Amino acid sequence: MTTPYGQDIYAEPDLDADTLANLGPLRALAGTWEGEGIDIHPTADGPEQEAYTERLELEPIDPQTNGPQYFYGLRYHQFVLRPGKPETFHDQIGYWLWEPATGAILQSLTIPRGQAALAIGKTTATATRFELMAKRGATDSGIVSNPFLEAKFQTVSYRIQIDVHGPDSWSYDQTTVLLLHGRDTFDHIDRSTLRRVGPPKLNHLMKKR
Repeated sequence: MTTPYGQDIYAEPDLDADTLANLGPLRALAGTWEGEGIDIHPTADGPEQEAYTERLELEPIDPQTNGPQYFYGLRYHQFVLRPGKPETFHDQIGYWLWEPATGAILQSLTIPRGQAALAIGKTTATATRFELMAKRGATDSGIVSNPFLEAKFQTVSYRIQIDVHGPDSWSYDQTTVLLLHGRDTFDHIDRSTLRRVGPPKLNHLMKKR
């Protein structure tokens, strides 16, 4: 397999320690955000639409390498509530990664209901819109679920589109296709617009300088 990294799969490059300066299209997402969105999810009686509020923290991490391959990225935590209700509606952690050598953009995510995914897309360093996908069964951009979810609410695919509106606002539109037990597929949709409430932080190596 031909890669932009050459034949030596063990050699690690010398990288710029400044993650914020090398995040490409992810630079606009760094920081702390709050927003309001709409969730359309399945119930026993059919689709239900609910509003939600969220807080999203995206913090730069130090450059990461797999031999010659390297990423700059953001560690994130998404915390979602229904307006006026105290219980957590959705909790999600993961990483957004940018691979400058190939233009690949990755989102790894985990939710505390026994599910994880890796979504991948391709874009440019200056893009203000990009899309990522994950599909059940894929080994390089796939989805894994606990046995109950796999049997009753099987996730077939996941797609997320990011739109950057300026230095202090961006939005996402995501569709998770579910195969419901005893029923057909269902498009579980989440859309939200976020506004900046906190500036980007420095990654660990830059804080030490």
